[in-house]
Amino acid sequence: MGGKPLTALNLVMFPSKKLDMGLLKDILKGGADKVREAEASMAGGHSVDDNEPKYGLAVTGSVHPERILTNCGSQVGDALILTKPLGTGVLFNANRSGKLAYPELEAILPEIAALNRRAMEVALKFDVHACTDVTGFGILGHTLELAQGNDVRIDLIYDQLPFYPNALRMYQKGETTGSNRANRKMAEGFWEMVVNKSAEEQALLFDPQTSGGLLLAIPDSRATDLVLALKKEGVAASIKVGEVVASDKPFIRLV
Repeated sequence: MGGKPLTALNLVMFPSKKLDMGLLKDILKGGADKVREAEASMAGGHSVDDNEPKYGLAVTGSVHPERILTNCGSQVGDALILTKPLGTGVLFNANRSGKLAYPELEAILPEIAALNRRAMEVALKFDVHACTDVTGFGILGHTLELAQGNDVRIDLIYDQLPFYPNALRMYQKGETTGSNRANRKMAEGFWEMVVNKSAEEQALLFDPQTSGGLLLAIPDSRATDLVLALKKEGVAASIKVGEVVASDKPFIRLV
């Protein structure tokens, strides 16, 4: 939320009797590499023998109390800027089910795994009114959080939304995720499609993201400057995807 990470703890669940411990070593190395990239320190961790591998980090950081970014400050006239493409949920599932060859997934892993650090550092130089990362609720769910945070309507420009290669094709091939249905139900009554899009194109709106990008609300007059600044710093997918409109209740329109 605009903070700087200081320390991290590994949280590991791993089936040590079923999988090669070398895999665990690689997982821990990947986590440690990202912690160092974020200029934080690995302070230890906890491990549990479990039937399914799971890994995460518990992170402690600091932020100035007057510089905390929340999802509650979007204002009428703001533009929404998204910093990463969408579609990781269906792509990971399609790889597991054999619909997507690993080399095609591997090609986008560096962008997926990229920290949001540079994007946040650039954004903090601007007057950011609200911010969220796009994760498990999908782009529509997290946009709805911004709308509910200040009782506004947000118009998302569907054709401006960036998607990873093959994401739409995987939905067209019958792939989905375990979260799409729940994400759609959560947003029920709070959104409408103004543009004509197929069921598969709509499914992308509810696709849960792993290591998703930031969704930033800033005055529309500074949107182009922010996008250019982000691209200059290597956040190549950055794009304006919507605008905040006056309303008597939180709502999302896909235009």
